[in-house]
Amino acid sequence: MIKLAPNLRVLVIDDMPSIHDDFRKILCPAPSARSEMAALEMALFDDAPPAPAASSAPAQYDVAFALQGQDGVTQADEALTAGRPFALAFVDMRMPPGWDGIETIERLWRLDPQLQVVICTAYSDYSWTEVLRRLDARDRLLVLKKPFDSIEVSQLACTLTAKWNLSQRAALQMSGLEDEVLQRTSELRRTNAALESQVVERKHLENQMVQQDKLASLGQLTTGIAHELSGPMEYVYANLATLAEYFNAMQAMLIAYGKECGEMLESPAQQRLAKLYDRLELDFLQDDVPALMDHSRIGLERVRAIVQDLTDFSRVNTSEPWQWSDLHRGIDATLNLAASELRPHADIVKEYGELPEIECQPSHLNLAIMHLLVNAAQAMGRERGVIHIRTGRSGHGLVWLEVADNGNGIPLDVQQRIFEPFYTTKLKGTGLGLSIASGVIQRHGGNMEVHSSPGAGSTFRILLPVRQPFRTG
Repeated sequence: MIKLAPNLRVLVIDDMPSIHDDFRKILCPAPSARSEMAALEMALFDDAPPAPAASSAPAQYDVAFALQGQDGVTQADEALTAGRPFALAFVDMRMPPGWDGIETIERLWRLDPQLQVVICTAYSDYSWTEVLRRLDARDRLLVLKKPFDSIEVSQLACTLTAKWNLSQRAALQMSGLEDEVLQRTSELRRTNAALESQVVERKHLENQMVQQDKLASLGQLTTGIAHELSGPMEYVYANLATLAEYFNAMQAMLIAYGKECGEMLESPAQQRLAKLYDRLELDFLQDDVPALMDHSRIGLERVRAIVQDLTDFSRVNTSEPWQWSDLHRGIDATLNLAASELRPHADIVKEYGELPEIECQPSHLNLAIMHLLVNAAQAMGRERGVIHIRTGRSGHGLVWLEVADNGNGIPLDVQQRIFEPFYTTKLKGTGLGLSIASGVIQRHGGNMEVHSSPGAGSTFRILLPVRQPFRTG
């Protein structure tokens, strides 16, 4: 595999110095805040951790700033000439009195078509249709709404610089492949073997780039959806509870009215009230309204679960202190929390091995285990099943965890897609559970495999490092 030093050069073009300060704080934090950024860099580029040294410091973004589009384009031109191009540019849409964001981006792409760009705007003189008409955006352009969130900026910088570096590696890989084919036409067998290896590598890189694009878009999408739904949902949920109290009071009144009316001497007024009571079908309403409210409450609980899944998905990359933790204790705590989901479907069998404490983000790891357990419980058929939880220690500083069920199993064509966000075969599934679990495990420097066949159950096996390789403390 070709190794290239990662390009973490970022250009910020904005006419407000305060915005420069915000980007500087986010992308160039103090040394104590940069360990996670170094971890992401090594995970993306498969770099081995550097040898500890007293003077070494984690890598950080190399950020340049410009107050106007003209200055930004000049800096980009000079960087290209010096052989040190920018991988990413954050460009403000409105920068009077100079060029606006559209013209600035046009000129940047004339210089460097590979530059990844994020438009920063609170409002714009152009519609999105107009932006796309004027710019040949392809897959090089995203939008960041002001005021922006520091986590969102960090995710965009991480994802888009990684995408730029992966593109360069893919191009270099392809160029080297073509040269090799031309030079070795007389050695057909060796050339074919090299070609196959290089094609596999290229597909891997392309898949990584596609996944990075998906995660960048989904991170923004899911955060927005969860935020927009949670407020109205809780408002309706609270009103439904209040409505139930009001209806109970009205029902008590109707019951008392019916009792008293039955004991009243018959009169024209009593007859009119009795006819109205029958015409409005108040006996039916007293039975049907509580049922309708119960159904509404069940529907809201379903929406609440979906919003929680979206929130979990959008927060799997948020910062949490890394700490040494007992994996078995985390599993037991997760089993207690998920008991209501698991107990109706399966018995739990724990087969724990001897494990050391591992360096992890415990709540995220527990969330991943939760999704695996719930997925196993939902895989059971009509018969009550068994879920085995096994742990053990592997060589080379690794531990393993297995969640195995004797449920329906997973067809081969479905296995290839189960970790894709929003892919599901369940009528009530959101398709985020296994995607969240996979993302958490990858963030911990581990990997997850599934072994399954229809009718024979499924086993999800996780490998995790005992110590995070990017941490030296």
